[in-house]
Amino acid sequence: MMGWRVAYCKVYYPLAYYASYFSIRATDFNYELMCLGKDHLEEVMASYDAKGDGLSAKEKGTYDDMRLVQEMYARGFEFLSMDLYRSDARYFQIVDGKLLPPFNSLDGMGDTAAESLQIAASQSEFTSKNDLKNRGKVSSTIIENMERLGIIQGLPEDDQLSFFDYMKVQ
Repeated sequence: MMGWRVAYCKVYYPLAYYASYFSIRATDFNYELMCLGKDHLEEVMASYDAKGDGLSAKEKGTYDDMRLVQEMYARGFEFLSMDLYRSDARYFQIVDGKLLPPFNSLDGMGDTAAESLQIAASQSEFTSKNDLKNRGKVSSTIIENMERLGIIQGLPEDDQLSFFDYMKVQ
């Protein structure tokens, strides 16, 4: 009976199905590998296929998750870019007909760091990367990954303003 329920949700409520599956069952979901578009996913899957039986246990789990993401893309659904202020710590959300990935889907970010980042983001906006590091309690590596992926574009390094920054405001 449970299989029928899952199949029904997958057919009639696909985004809810994918959001719940990725939030609960997908243990090796990786934002950088899976959420940057269908073409990027296909390239990554081709590189995994080329390795053949040489995949590690984590890579095998990631590959299984990639197969479901591939199915989702084939059905015409997409991911939103991760948002510093709207993303949840652990759960995928349905926003405007797309899935919004959580913070813990970033490689190297655990549940505790994701929760502290979500709490800090809900209290007030971040003024700089140093503020993000201190209040959000995330590592420099995570901040570098977020910057590379375009999640924190335009955020200055620190809170100190120069004379030239002041001139831009005027």
